[in-house]
Order: sequence, then C-alpha cells, then structure tokens
Amino acid sequence: MDEVKSLVSAVRNGLAALADPGKAPSMRAYMKSEMPFLGVASPPRTALLKRVYAENPLPDRVSFSTAILTLWREAEFREERYAAIALSGHRAYARWQDVDLLGLYEEMIVTGAWWDYVDEVAIRRIGPILRAEPETVTRLMLTWAYDEDRWRSRTAVICQIGAKGGTDTDLLTRAVEANIDDKDFFLRKGIGWALREYAKTEPGWVRAFVTAHPALSTLSRKEALKHLGE
Repeated sequence: MDEVKSLVSAVRNGLAALADPGKAPSMRAYMKSEMPFLGVASPPRTALLKRVYAENPLPDRVSFSTAILTLWREAEFREERYAAIALSGHRAYARWQDVDLLGLYEEMIVTGAWWDYVDEVAIRRIGPILRAEPETVTRLMLTWAYDEDRWRSRTAVICQIGAKGGTDTDLLTRAVEANIDDKDFFLRKGIGWALREYAKTEPGWVRAFVTAHPALSTLSRKEALKHLGE
C-alpha cells in the first residue's frame, strides 16, 4: 500500500528531524521506558503529525489499520507509538471508530503496557465506542475487568472517564469490585481516578459507593473523595 508507506515514512522522517538527543534521556527516565525516545516534545510532535496526516490521507479502513499497526509494531522510538495512537484517533477516520477496532486497541494496550499508552486508548478510543455500541463493548469490559493483565483491567475501570451523565454505573461498579482487593498501584490509582471523575457529575453516588465499599484501598478512597471535601 503506497499510501501507508508514504505516511509511515513521513512520520519517521519528521520525528527524526525534530529529535533532540539532549532531551531524550530525561524523557525516557521520566517514563521509565525500555524503548528509547527521540527527544521530541508534545507540541512540535502534534504540529508535525497534524501536517503529515493532512498531507497523507488514507483511502480505506484497511490502510488506516495497517498504518497504525505499522507505526506501532515497528516502532524503534516511543514517539512513533505516540504517532500511532494519534493516527488512531484522527478525526478524518472517525467513521471507522467501531467494534471492529477493538482487537487493534487491545494489542496496543497489552503490548504497550504502560499508562501513557493505555490511558489514551482506554478513555479516548474504547470509551466512545462503548457509548456508541454498549451491548458489545460492555460484555468485553466485564471480561477485561477480571483479566490477569492489569492493563486490560485498568482499561475496564477507567474507560468511562469523561462520560459524565452517560456513565454506566453498573459497569463501573462491577469493574471496581473485580479489582478492589488488587494491590497493584495502577489499578488502585485507576479506581480512584474513575470515581473522582464521576464525582464531578454525581457526587452523592460516589460518596455512597465509597461508604458501601470499605475494602477500597486508602489510595483509591483518597482519590475518589479528593474534590468532595472529605
């Protein structure tokens, strides 16, 4: 696919041109990343990708998925994976945001296995698909909530952040309860974050939930009640 090759090449060349080797080590250390960084900060990377994606349109769903996975799987630097995530949410391809992309997003979550990848995919990719096609995605999230992979579980917990009044409280409850005893930091933090965000919409519900779940970790409880004056 010539369109895919052109886009991937433009992304790689553009990122290489913006690379700052002096910044790369500190960025890698902050993210505790095994994969090296080029040293490209977010603002110039965003500007680059906006231009590259406008200049290299993809004609169909297959080329769209192929380009994302090529950038993701063949990445040598973390910024290339950020580019893959950005492409996956590009507004020009919004019509393809449906359950057929869940397998692709699952791969990104499981192989990415770190919060900077997972949270963006969980909240901004899977979340909207959940709200558009709740029957299918809810079943999947309930399965993920009990998964041994902490990143699938975290996705199930946080995928509704930003849904506000559209939050499925049964799904949120079941996802939290499935992980309430887990000692993993990212799960405990994710539980607190999900509850804290929903508290902006339904503070009474969150207060009642925390009261009814004394097994919540101190971290989860503190995060959940952070803006409720408790």
